[in-house]
Amino acid sequence: MAGQAVTRPPEEILSLWKREQAQLKARVVDRDTEAWQRDRAFSGLQRVGGVDVSFVKGDSVRACASLVVLSYPELERSTLPDGVGAASAGEGTRPHAPGFGVACHLGVLTELPCIGVAKKLLQVDGLENNALHKEKIRLLQAGGDTFPLVGGSGTVLGMALKSHDHCIKPLYVSVGHRMSLEAAVRLTYRCCRFRAPEPVRQADIRSREYIRRTLGQPGSPASVGESSQKEWKPKACPEGGPGAPADQGRPPEHQRRGPEPGSQEQQKNQQ
Repeated sequence: MAGQAVTRPPEEILSLWKREQAQLKARVVDRDTEAWQRDRAFSGLQRVGGVDVSFVKGDSVRACASLVVLSYPELERSTLPDGVGAASAGEGTRPHAPGFGVACHLGVLTELPCIGVAKKLLQVDGLENNALHKEKIRLLQAGGDTFPLVGGSGTVLGMALKSHDHCIKPLYVSVGHRMSLEAAVRLTYRCCRFRAPEPVRQADIRSREYIRRTLGQPGSPASVGESSQKEWKPKACPEGGPGAPADQGRPPEHQRRGPEPGSQEQQKNQQ
């Protein structure tokens, strides 16, 4: 499929977008606002949603956004009736250069609690994927282990989370809207059967399937970037797909609800 050239928007449009982004950023709430967020088991939370965007390989114009809503804590396909709150996990985090990513944007516009989840470290405010960062990742031993992402300004921008015992690469979790970082990390961990939170993983699968089915060239499985799928499901982590059993790769219930996520520093202090 031939790629399509993208022209840079006029400066006045870019300035308008920046002003709108700054206005929305001022509305972000980075604390818990719901009763279920303060419960260790999130009692009262009924549904979680995940949003993902897949891009057509070689095409910088067309993409597909997907939303999947699952029941909680079962993590099964569900619907979202009016009046029922949900936490939304988006593949986009607050540690962007303007400090306002997809999760914040989605949360503010919907007024739903929202979490930012990313598979790659966004290198802003002095954050670097350097030797020190890689050493901290190496020290993450079990699912639920974390360490804070502290920017050069001294601000905690998010947490690196080992989402599964067998995952080598962590997830990067941050506040989106109407949820504290501590609650965001705990909920993200509880939603992970594999490396990614299940709602986001399912949304990723469906957005890529839609592009292959509707936009891909016949017989061309590479019409969608395959790197996204591989990074969500690394070889060292249990894989899973649309046909996988619901509990494949998922820790037993008593293990999954066992140790809560905690930073390396906290664990050392408790020993």
